[in-house]
Amino acid sequence: MADLLFTKTAQYLFKYAHDPYGFVLNVFPWGQKGTPLAHAEGPDIWQTDILDTIKKDLNVESALQIAISSGHGAGKSALVAWIILWAMATKVNTRGVVTANTQVQLATKTWVELSKWYELAPVLHPMFELTATMLCARDAARRDQWRFDRITWSEKNTEAFAGLHNLGRRIVAIFDEASAINDLIWEVTEGALTDRNTEILWLVCGNPTRASGRFRECWGKFQDIWKRFAVDSRTVKITNKTQIARWASAYGEDSDFFRVRVRGVFPRVGSMQFISTDLVRQAQAREAYSTIWDPFIIGVDVARFGDDASVIAFRRGRDARTIPWLQFSGVDTYTFSARIIEEATRHRPDAIFVDEGGVGAGVVDRLKFLKLPVVGVQFGSAASRGSDKSEGAVAYANKRAEMWGSMRDWLRGGAVPTEADLYDDMVNLEYGYRTIHGQDCIQLERKEDLKRRGYPSCDRADALALTFAFPVQPSDHRDDLRGKDAGHQHEYNPYSEAWRLPGM
Repeated sequence: MADLLFTKTAQYLFKYAHDPYGFVLNVFPWGQKGTPLAHAEGPDIWQTDILDTIKKDLNVESALQIAISSGHGAGKSALVAWIILWAMATKVNTRGVVTANTQVQLATKTWVELSKWYELAPVLHPMFELTATMLCARDAARRDQWRFDRITWSEKNTEAFAGLHNLGRRIVAIFDEASAINDLIWEVTEGALTDRNTEILWLVCGNPTRASGRFRECWGKFQDIWKRFAVDSRTVKITNKTQIARWASAYGEDSDFFRVRVRGVFPRVGSMQFISTDLVRQAQAREAYSTIWDPFIIGVDVARFGDDASVIAFRRGRDARTIPWLQFSGVDTYTFSARIIEEATRHRPDAIFVDEGGVGAGVVDRLKFLKLPVVGVQFGSAASRGSDKSEGAVAYANKRAEMWGSMRDWLRGGAVPTEADLYDDMVNLEYGYRTIHGQDCIQLERKEDLKRRGYPSCDRADALALTFAFPVQPSDHRDDLRGKDAGHQHEYNPYSEAWRLPGM
């Protein structure tokens, strides 16, 4: 390996030590037939601007700090991969770390993109090895000094960031999807990047999902020390313009969703996360409680897509945990309807709310035929409180947003199953605002868009949300416990005598 440093290949790479754009343009097979880049010309304009900024401003006197807020699909993961490969290939004993908002993002997006570009540059292979957790020199003697590590951040374990020193050489720290990285990791990294006479590059990037935190402050009180770039997906060559047009129609160009996912602009509200992590954790830890006077409701989310699941959720008052939920994959609507009928016969619910969009309509029809207390719910229909203009009222863009809003309010005293899947379903969904008839209304992220961000469809949370579709009249369930008919109303009207207790 020592001799390899003086080969023509090494000298070829080293000449790009202060020219990342030249490295990217010449190391990868742009326009070459038979490669994935056969129809690509090179970096986009915004990527070129950032590579040129590194060329112009990286020095040994002070750290170069670059912040990038971008819309969806702009190519930031590719840029991160290029910078990692350039930094490693053009200066001996470079050290670096890359982290992301979640382990899933880091492993399935950031690192996969790095692997893709590493394979496209065979000139790097004799000198560097890419593993599941690091890019490092093949020479065992240099392996510990010349490496770039993939690290999952933890506020309880900050040593990897605190120990990022490399006096007299080069240090690179990269935060991918930086909005959700804890402020403590930012502070520890900032304190570590203090080596004198050292090239230091700190790059943070991502969708600007939060209107607070250190990523947002790169455009606020810390703007003087950061080189800032905002990338609008509409101006990027590789983005799906048809999809962007759909988002504009669905959410509105001035909605927070469109601002974040397309324009690369921070939301106007504090966070795009609709339900807080603390709220869900507390509901999962809370003791379940209900009474025989509480309405018993079944929520049914019917799968539309091949990898989605159909879910049956049970809720009695503030208890959505005691009766285990049921989840099915790959079943037809007839079989699924039969299982709902079986559960309804066993539990005698006051109401069954079913998502009747798409294939769910067939399930609703079968349950109605059997005179069960079923109501079909269209997620995209108008919210009951959608036009409430009273002072302090929360307005919703559609029925689904309204149900999730009711569920969020209920979580403050409710109890839910402790499954990790339900936790993820609830905390991953984001939202924005859409103006309807001059009023800002809450608009939830669609399932399709959630999946495009790498998260599974929130089927379990949607099933629970359905139990809040309409108010339900409580029943006296004492006779149910004795095996007698309590006289439940089967021709269910969700608006009749809502929430009326017996004797009132």
